[in-house]
Amino acid sequence: MGFDQYHEPPEELPEETRTFARLCASLTEEAEAIGWYEQRLAVERDPEARAVMADAVGEEYKHFSMDFEFLLRRKPKWREIAQGVLFQEGDIVEHGEAAEAAAGDGGESGGNAGGEPSGSVPASGSLGIGSLLGTGL
Repeated sequence: MGFDQYHEPPEELPEETRTFARLCASLTEEAEAIGWYEQRLAVERDPEARAVMADAVGEEYKHFSMDFEFLLRRKPKWREIAQGVLFQEGDIVEHGEAAEAAAGDGGESGGNAGGEPSGSVPASGSLGIGSLLGTGL
């Protein structure tokens, strides 16, 4: 069995990094499975077969979401940027640029400049992204 998720010698990587790589690989596999089911559902004509596949793709959505949540819990800066992009109305790219700018250069640990613990949402519930709109960023 190959270990393609590693770009550095696995024996030199800490356990936490290897676990992170495993979940990144799992996230990719779940995304691929979702794509495969979408293709199958697009061409399948048998209603019973479609129902089975539709149920199966729901499992893949769940697994993808669980993998993604695990990864976001390990990388606060990633989580902060994701919170600025996900479930927002409007232009996805604009939200992404604003979220990345708001996250700043928190370094590897993903700290934030708001004084809140890494990965937490300020008590106001706002990430401060809305205040960046219209600033030309």
